[in-house]
Amino acid sequence: MPRPPKWRRVEFLPEVTYFKPAGVPLRYLDEIVLTVEELEAIRLKDQEGLDQETCAERMQISRPTFHRIIGSAREKVAEALVEGKAIRIAGGCYRLAKRYYRCQACGYGWEVSLEAGSPETQHCPRCASADIAAGRPGRHRHGHKDG
Repeated sequence: MPRPPKWRRVEFLPEVTYFKPAGVPLRYLDEIVLTVEELEAIRLKDQEGLDQETCAERMQISRPTFHRIIGSAREKVAEALVEGKAIRIAGGCYRLAKRYYRCQACGYGWEVSLEAGSPETQHCPRCASADIAAGRPGRHRHGHKDG
């Protein structure tokens, strides 16, 4: 029995999750399912132009695992484009990354999910200051983790 797959860290969830060839009714199309982590691999490697080692670090997986994921993703996209199939982005084994913040006023550090918004919309949970900056994981002086 194979071991369960390790959770992959993703920093992006797409708003658009379905692509199909124009002019062909959906009922006539075969569908390819691209997992969320496969899309993240394409985003990091092909859109951001990062090397595979950096991509693997960002997704918190090994380089060989990243290589397998990106290979599978590219194969699926190529098949959909060449054979005129629809692409649905769904499923996978992933967890949404968190964003880390540090209050410049009181030094308090915390983390929130990426869906919680940008630094411009965040306030310190301790002192309510809007003077915050992006922090780094594991560097919380007073260490508190939310959501």
